Amino acid sequence: MPGVSEEQVKQAKDIDLLTYLHTYEPHELVKPKYSTNEFRTATHGSLVISNGLWFWNRGKIGGKSAIDYLMKILGIGFVDAVETVLCSRGSVIESGRRSFDSPFTLPVEKLEETPTKWNFYPPSPQRYPNKALSYLQKRGISNEVINRAMQDGILFESRYYNPENPHHNKAVCAFVGKNEGGKIVFAALRGIDSDLKIDKAGSNKRYNFTLSAKNPNSRHLACFEAPVDLLSHATLQQRNGWEWDGHRLSLGGTSSVALVAFLERNPQITRVILHLDNDVAGLTAARKIKKELSNNERFKRIRVSVNPPRGANDYNDVLLRAINIEHEQKQTKQQCR
Repeated sequence: MPGVSEEQVKQAKDIDLLTYLHTYEPHELVKPKYSTNEFRTATHGSLVISNGLWFWNRGKIGGKSAIDYLMKILGIGFVDAVETVLCSRGSVIESGRRSFDSPFTLPVEKLEETPTKWNFYPPSPQRYPNKALSYLQKRGISNEVINRAMQDGILFESRYYNPENPHHNKAVCAFVGKNEGGKIVFAALRGIDSDLKIDKAGSNKRYNFTLSAKNPNSRHLACFEAPVDLLSHATLQQRNGWEWDGHRLSLGGTSSVALVAFLERNPQITRVILHLDNDVAGLTAARKIKKELSNNERFKRIRVSVNPPRGANDYNDVLLRAINIEHEQKQTKQQCR
């Protein structure tokens, strides 16, 4: 195989996800209090690692090796995934083939250098976002909210590129995040006619998908697990006439990374509402984040509340339920005429 040998591929496939994260990203591992043989990750709260296997409940995908995780969750190609698992300090060219120094075979004292980092390349927008529009409309998102996000350049239709992935060239909604200079540095890709749910490789999670308030100096921030829930909340506000002008932030799961970074960039924030999913993972994460902020001297002044959607799992469920009730009421009125 170009770039890696069969021996290197075999060695990489033998490395399970737990071992990989212990070696490269120990900060990602989270040990639930209620379990003795299970781990979760900070970035993907619903990803469970147990008995040598892993399964991401939110994305409905699983695997065993670290390579499976890098390809299916992070969207990295096969060869690059092998290199990531085996290479702790980059690579050198040797007889026309890359030769790797692997932390899983070298002495411990040689593991102190920085792991390989992947460059981020923004997804390319499709000229006509018809599929994205149709998909979001079916999720109940209003045209006004869709247009606003598209005009801000944080939402567009794209194509997923990874020739080694079964979802290659599939249409996706790209929910992107921009840094202070307006440059796209993060992209969450969600399949339109597939079940693909993935963050683009190299995405900077500190700049997650954000729908800014009309008043840029707004002191209020609402947080959600996923971009569609964020847009659903904005649609509900429009439908119900809520008088609220705050920023909305997608955490990309249940990690506090994006939230803490947003608060660091926006010191005017005095109110944070955590609208995470109404399930065990969401409720647990919300309470954990609230405690984390209250214990941080920089954020102790911020009022934080946990406000999951009532009677539903997430805000898209709330929105779709409201739309269905409205349709039923209209049908009843028509039948009574």
